[in-house]
Amino acid sequence: MSDHAKSPRPFASSADLGEKQRSFEELAEGVYALTAEGDPNVGAVEGEDFLVCFEAMATPVAAREWLALLRQRTDKPVRYLVLSHYHAVRVLGASAFGAEVIVAHDKTRELIAERGEQDWASEYGRMPRLFKEPASIPGLTWPTATFSDTFTIQLGGDRGEVVLAHCGRGHTEGDLVAWLPRQRVMFAGDLVESQAALYTGDAFHREWASATLDRVAAFGAEVLVGGRGVVARGKREVDAAVAQTRDFLRVMLAEVGAVHGRGGTLKEAFGSTHRALAPRYGAWPIFEHCLPFNVSRLWDELDGVERPRIWTAERDREVWERLQS
Repeated sequence: MSDHAKSPRPFASSADLGEKQRSFEELAEGVYALTAEGDPNVGAVEGEDFLVCFEAMATPVAAREWLALLRQRTDKPVRYLVLSHYHAVRVLGASAFGAEVIVAHDKTRELIAERGEQDWASEYGRMPRLFKEPASIPGLTWPTATFSDTFTIQLGGDRGEVVLAHCGRGHTEGDLVAWLPRQRVMFAGDLVESQAALYTGDAFHREWASATLDRVAAFGAEVLVGGRGVVARGKREVDAAVAQTRDFLRVMLAEVGAVHGRGGTLKEAFGSTHRALAPRYGAWPIFEHCLPFNVSRLWDELDGVERPRIWTAERDREVWERLQS
């Protein structure tokens, strides 16, 4: 019997309470990223007299820590805050930015309205360390500008532009990427991870693994900031990050699909998928946390459940006990 099967694991990331080492990098002139050992990545781009910030973190207190680092480089006001998707750890710190415009995809706004409260409770239970001073959250974050295909922000002067693009359904229904064509830099949100495991509990696995990632790759980024993990620099590392993401999804599709196809159980599918993924991905951030929710969502897809079921704190615990016990 494997160690995985012998002992129950702490729920999700509830036992991950240690601070992470942060890396604040300038990727190109006026283009910044903050990464932290598998915690959600954030970024910012300088316009001529304003900032575009990418992702909002889980609470205003956490966001202010990021903004304090950014203010060491620039005191320009935040005009645009871009949200890559609806998950609580990405959006609930938005009030700290004082942004004139909060931009997201149309579907992200719909998801916030439909399930934002439940997601907030779910993610707080799963990842309490990220919610620094949760009482500082004033409520759900609502975009003030949304789009369906692309949204372009002119940076002014000779700084070029930021193109926000929806590449298809993937990590959620409403993911977007932020593309800087002049600098060849992409902020990909959780559509791509670089040396970090995937969360697919609200995903569309088949589309993500095929057409959506094809569109992301077609931009030809030379620097890519994924949702978690290290910054990918150069074509080789960018290609590897996209390939890693695609491989993770394809292994899940193969393993869960095989068990589902022969009439097996969800628990069997989880075990098979864990054995297949763990040798390559098991030591990467949030692997054990995410896999029960990932397999549960993919099983639903194979059962014909088109849109992801809403995760609640109660459902989280039920799935965890069923699969990780």
